[in-house]
Amino acid sequence: MPLDMLIAAQRGHLFPWVPVMLGCGIGGYFALPAEPADWMRPAAWGAAALLVLGARRAAESLAPLLLGLSLVLAGGALAAWRSHQVAAPVLSFRYYGPVEGRILKIDRSLSDRIRITLDRVMLADTAPARLPATVRVSLSADMPHTSLEPGKTVILTAHLSPPMGPAEPGGFDFRRLAWFERLGAVGYSRTPVLALEPAIRDGPAMRIAGFRAQLSQAIRTGIPGQAGAFAAAVVTGDRLGLDRATMDAMRASNLAHLLAISGLHMGLLTGFVFLVLRRAIAAVPRLALRIDGRKAAAIVALAAATAYLALSGGSIATRRAYVMAAVMLGAVLLDRRALTLRAVAVAAILILAARPESLLNVGFQMSFAATSALVWAFCCLRDAPLPRAPRLLRPVLALALSSAVAGAATAPIGAAQFNQIAQWGVPANLMAVPVMGLLVVPAAVLAACLAPFGLAGPALWAMGAGCSWILAVAARVAALEGAVRPVVAPAPAVLPLIAGGALVVILWQGRGRWAGLLPVVAALWLWAGTQRPAVLISASGGLVGVLEPGGRVLNKSGGDGYAARAWLENDGDGRLPEAAARPGPAGFEAELAGLRLRQLSAAQLRRRADPCAGADLVVTPGEAAAEGEACLVLDRNRLAETGSVALRNGPGGDLYLVTAAKRAGQRPWTGRAGREALRGPRLPGPGAGS
Repeated sequence: MPLDMLIAAQRGHLFPWVPVMLGCGIGGYFALPAEPADWMRPAAWGAAALLVLGARRAAESLAPLLLGLSLVLAGGALAAWRSHQVAAPVLSFRYYGPVEGRILKIDRSLSDRIRITLDRVMLADTAPARLPATVRVSLSADMPHTSLEPGKTVILTAHLSPPMGPAEPGGFDFRRLAWFERLGAVGYSRTPVLALEPAIRDGPAMRIAGFRAQLSQAIRTGIPGQAGAFAAAVVTGDRLGLDRATMDAMRASNLAHLLAISGLHMGLLTGFVFLVLRRAIAAVPRLALRIDGRKAAAIVALAAATAYLALSGGSIATRRAYVMAAVMLGAVLLDRRALTLRAVAVAAILILAARPESLLNVGFQMSFAATSALVWAFCCLRDAPLPRAPRLLRPVLALALSSAVAGAATAPIGAAQFNQIAQWGVPANLMAVPVMGLLVVPAAVLAACLAPFGLAGPALWAMGAGCSWILAVAARVAALEGAVRPVVAPAPAVLPLIAGGALVVILWQGRGRWAGLLPVVAALWLWAGTQRPAVLISASGGLVGVLEPGGRVLNKSGGDGYAARAWLENDGDGRLPEAAARPGPAGFEAELAGLRLRQLSAAQLRRRADPCAGADLVVTPGEAAAEGEACLVLDRNRLAETGSVALRNGPGGDLYLVTAAKRAGQRPWTGRAGREALRGPRLPGPGAGS
């Protein structure tokens, strides 16, 4: 089919492609091996503007292509501008000593430790220009935290270090996330936190944070136990009271999305407020004749959504949900159809324009995947000549279909990002989501209305009953055999191929849309053939993992816990690090593809006159001699430059070496990444030492 005929067939349906093109540019920026030169940002903006001007004079078939290319350039330039706009000092050394700062946020880590995020940071013997904008410190498990509150200035003794790099080359890079959060150091403390000044909330954000903390505590007091902690998380986004067992059960049952204040919560809240107010206006004939009940209800629902956004702390997921809710309610005010792909596109454009880095956020990906798939599916059903179901069955069928469509759309993203599939997620959602919508959210709104009069008790009881049911469903489903199925981490190209193919199916008009299934099939084939590294080495040099037929074997059972868990999860291995460990008293040794590998602790290294004797590669957290090495030695100094290291099987069966620094490149958040130098003999195989 000629190009002009294809473009004509899509006329009127091109707008939803705008965020797709922006996303391509943003993704292209983050995939670059090195940061573009400063002059390239204005050059990209200029080229995008010239393409827009050219599109106005170009032929009708060529104009959309020029506009698409301009959006790609604009997306890349926007991401580059954002990464430089958020620039803040990052700690370049390990620090131990007093840390003073104001508490911005209190939360709980994956290891179930209380964490505090501080701004206005002061470190001993550190110049002001080198001080991080914010730091995050994990507290000791036995340390009381009830006296901690946002706005309070505190001092403590802590170990701090720069944000850590990937656990393996090409893995999740926490440094990038920390860069955009302006988080310049992370660490831990085993000493008490001492208050220097009472809470001073000198701005709207701090006042709202203080109110959130008080409201969360009030909810946990009114609803005891984990049900109260769950209720507080739903209302304010504060997960401080949720313990590790509850979080694990929510993830294993695919109900963890109920803890994130996202589209579901915002949709339930605004929908409930809209429905109640519209029915109330319709019940008063004089009022119904004077005002438009739909538009009045939409205005109040938008105000409720705005208050919920402020109350919940305004995380990226909540902002995304708010923008989408605002677009839907704005469509009601303008007498437009609320649920369309155009509305989803507007929300995506606003979010990507404000926070380009959101494209890499798993919440962004899953939310827009689910929303786009749901809108497309219900539009297809609306236009399809299907028999109408009985009235009583429609809500049940709608819920079942919504869960199935949203689950199918988000399953590849969840499997790729979390390395697991919750096999009983759809039944769990069918049992939990209706309770969330029919009991928990209405009770929360009712409690908020009655709280000023001291009458919130019954509403809190009802809310607690609903939360208890959801937690019981999560615990029951998580306890089922095979509730969680581990999945191997895919190659970097897999998710973009799946997303691109799915977008063609959803956005393209006509039979040509089904061509989008081809990249999806190719991605699944590529995923099925994923080959994991034969050897993984942590950035500390203290942990080595060798892939054997029965699974990866680790040299120790403790230490470098994050890297050990990440390696096993990426392998699709459900074992704990303790079960995969095979330590040796004189060091850990393995031989594969003709390579003799030895891992030595710092003490074992000192006891050996020649650590290279009988070995081709020695890994150690100690400091080896700089000269006279008869083998390749990865010690503390070299690993500080390379980061984590992987040994992969080459086409001929030999091993070649890949470093995290090489894969990450020289970007603002990687610091010295890309400037590593490996001395000593090269490994056999293609690309050795690269």
